[in-house]
Amino acid sequence: MSIAHSSFYNMLKVPEHQVAGHLAIDGKLGPLVDDSGRFYKPLQGDGRGNKELAFYESFSSDTRVPDHIRKYFPVCYGSQLLEASNGSGLLHHLVLQDIVSSHRNPSIMDVKIGSRTWYPEASDNYIQKCLEKDRRTTTVSLGFRIAGLQLYGGKESGYWRPGRKEVQSFTVYNVRSILRRFVSSNSSIGNENSDCSFAPSIYGGSAGILEQLLELKAWFEDQTIYHFHSCSLLILFDKESVSKGSASVPEIKLIDFAHVVEGKGVIDHNFLGGLCSLIKFVSDVLSDSKESSIKDCVESEKPGICTDNGNCQ
Repeated sequence: MSIAHSSFYNMLKVPEHQVAGHLAIDGKLGPLVDDSGRFYKPLQGDGRGNKELAFYESFSSDTRVPDHIRKYFPVCYGSQLLEASNGSGLLHHLVLQDIVSSHRNPSIMDVKIGSRTWYPEASDNYIQKCLEKDRRTTTVSLGFRIAGLQLYGGKESGYWRPGRKEVQSFTVYNVRSILRRFVSSNSSIGNENSDCSFAPSIYGGSAGILEQLLELKAWFEDQTIYHFHSCSLLILFDKESVSKGSASVPEIKLIDFAHVVEGKGVIDHNFLGGLCSLIKFVSDVLSDSKESSIKDCVESEKPGICTDNGNCQ
C-alpha cells in the first residue's frame, strides 16, 4: 500500500463513463480515475472492501485460474491511501485497471449476473433487501439484470444514459429491446426501431461478445474455486469505430467482487445459470440480425450474396 502525494490529487477526476454504482458527484463518495489508465475504488465499509481486495490478491496468485480467463478480470495494482472524493479525509482505495480508458466514445452495458444476488453469510436484513430488488427487476425471471447503460448515438445526439430508476424498471421486453439497440446504428434518443446492424461484428465473429461469453461459460461449467455473488459483466465497444468500418474488438470484464466466497468444490450454478440466460438473449439478437440481412438480400431488386457476417455483396 502507498500514500499519494498532494500533486497526485490534482490528476484525479470523476469517471466520465461510469454507468452503475456509487458516483463521486455532489459530495458523495465514489471512484476516481487518472490519465494513466487506473481506476481508484474506495474500499467499501462493513468489511466488503477488504473482502474485494482479498479476492484480487487470491485470484492473482491462484494457479488454478487459466491464463485465457484472466483477461476477463481487471488488472489489480493493490491499494492506495487517497483523499476521499467526498472530502472526508484519507481512505483506502482499490487500484484497478480503468477498463474504458482505451475507448474514445464507448457504448457500455453493466449486467448483474445471477438469479440471486445475496451471499450466504449476509444478514437477514441484507438478504431481504436483495430479494426485494431481485424480484422487482429481471434478476429472478431471467437470471440477470441490466444494472447500468450508456449508448453512444453519435456526435449530434451524444450518449443515452437512462437513470437508475428507469433501468431498475426494465422488463423482459425492455431487456430484449436494449440488447438489440446496443448494437444498432440508429440507437439515438427516442428511436425505438433498432436495426441491429452492428450485431454481426459486435456480438458475432471469433472475437465477438458471444464467443467471449461462451469461453467464460466453459470455465464456469468446471470451476469450483469461487462463487461470484452480485458480480457484473461489463460489456463495451466503440460504436464510432464500427460505424467507420474500423476494427473495434468488443470487451467483456467481470467486476465487483465484494461478495465472492469460496466455491468449496461446488460449481457456481447461480452465476452459470445467469450467464447461460444472457448467452441465449445475445444469440437471439445475432440470429435475428442474420435473418434480417438474408431477407433484405432476397427482397432487393438486385439480389446479392449474404456473407457469414450478415453483410450483403
